[in-house]
Amino acid sequence: MIRGRLKRAQMLLTVAVFSVPLASFAVAGYFRFGTHLIRNYSADVDPFPYFGLLLLTTVFWALAAEHYELISLEQHLLTEGKSHKILLACVTTYAAVLAIGFFYRGSTFSRVFIWISGFNLCLLTLLLQKAFRWYWKNGRLKDRGAIHLLIVGADEFAVRVAESLSSGAVAPCGIKGHIRLPGQTCAVDRYPVYELCDVEELAIGNGFDDVIIAIPPASFGDLPRLRAQLAALCVPVRLVLEVGEGIPTRQRLFPMGDLLMLDLQTTRAESTLYVILKRAFDLAFSFSMLFLAAPLLVLIAVGVRLTSPGPIIFAQDRVGLNGKLFRMYKFRTMRVSSQGDSDTRWTIKGDPRCTGFGRILRQTGLDELPQFFNVLKGDMSVVGPRPERPMLVQKFMQSVGNYNTRHYLKVGITGWAQVNGWRGDTSIEKRVEYDLYYVRNWTLAFDLFIVVLTLLRGFTDKNAY
Repeated sequence: MIRGRLKRAQMLLTVAVFSVPLASFAVAGYFRFGTHLIRNYSADVDPFPYFGLLLLTTVFWALAAEHYELISLEQHLLTEGKSHKILLACVTTYAAVLAIGFFYRGSTFSRVFIWISGFNLCLLTLLLQKAFRWYWKNGRLKDRGAIHLLIVGADEFAVRVAESLSSGAVAPCGIKGHIRLPGQTCAVDRYPVYELCDVEELAIGNGFDDVIIAIPPASFGDLPRLRAQLAALCVPVRLVLEVGEGIPTRQRLFPMGDLLMLDLQTTRAESTLYVILKRAFDLAFSFSMLFLAAPLLVLIAVGVRLTSPGPIIFAQDRVGLNGKLFRMYKFRTMRVSSQGDSDTRWTIKGDPRCTGFGRILRQTGLDELPQFFNVLKGDMSVVGPRPERPMLVQKFMQSVGNYNTRHYLKVGITGWAQVNGWRGDTSIEKRVEYDLYYVRNWTLAFDLFIVVLTLLRGFTDKNAY
């Protein structure tokens, strides 16, 4: 009963959220082309490209809605104040659509239509959230009556479960009673308490919709025997899973063959939105940069060769996503030295190892251009925490709290810490603070903002040396 009702509500919510772009485009099309409120500069409007734009927007909206939990029934009903997630989902969706539109010149679209549809997407999603919450708590779903539950367990843990269910935060539930297990100290004072031997008498005529087993994890080994004793109750049986304090609240169960696994720690790098949007942006931006900068790459390579003996490209092991090592490429800016020296020494202002030409490259950030090949290989992203050398990562893990959390996402050519001046010989603590802020708040729009700041500040950073 509980699962069926929640599944139906979840399906209704998912369909409604995924249909919002269609509604927003319909409203925008009416106001832009169907009325005389906004001046039309051309009477000949081809609707076909707009259907393609709608399809593209719907795809990205579906990814963003899943990423920001806009289709999560629990998030809709348990927590208020999710408006900022709706705004982030809308911004991410339209940032992706506009980014693709920038590279696609096959059609042109009304800018007024784009702005109106984006506004509609945000507004209609907010209204949908409010309407769904009202419908769930005050409309037809409430009129169907509460779900009647029998709680297996009568200790303090079972009482806490009963109180949570009876509060009706997700679905209206009524507690019909508890079954005290052998050896349990009864903590129930509000509902009838039965013994395990009373199960057969409870099986008929008592109106239970679901049986909820509320036992602590230490008793999970008794589940097979307990299920056999509850077999006479011909209703669905559920188990409350609590794995202890300190575990994040966003756990997810998923099957893996014959095993059932529980997520205890997830990262944004696992989300579909991150994988698809981040990779698409990285590939498009990197190919564009390498194409546009090809003559400059040749000139820099010649300059490195003529000003200092040694290889043009400097490759070094760095720590990337999930702590994996990869070879990062840069134009060589220093005189050739031993591997141990380059792996352990920090570059300082006026470093005597730098060549004159190399110092110019470092100050302008042009030495980083070969890292776009790392991006194409998938080792790096355009935007992310800057990759560090293995020995320094080991050192910082010991001295800076949560340092390795920055490797939950791909490392990048530029990052939030770098555009705020925390690069070079500056505070590691402040750099990690900004990196962790980026990891917690990643969006495609945030990436685009950092790229813009990098282009504006990349040639003037006083800490680049």
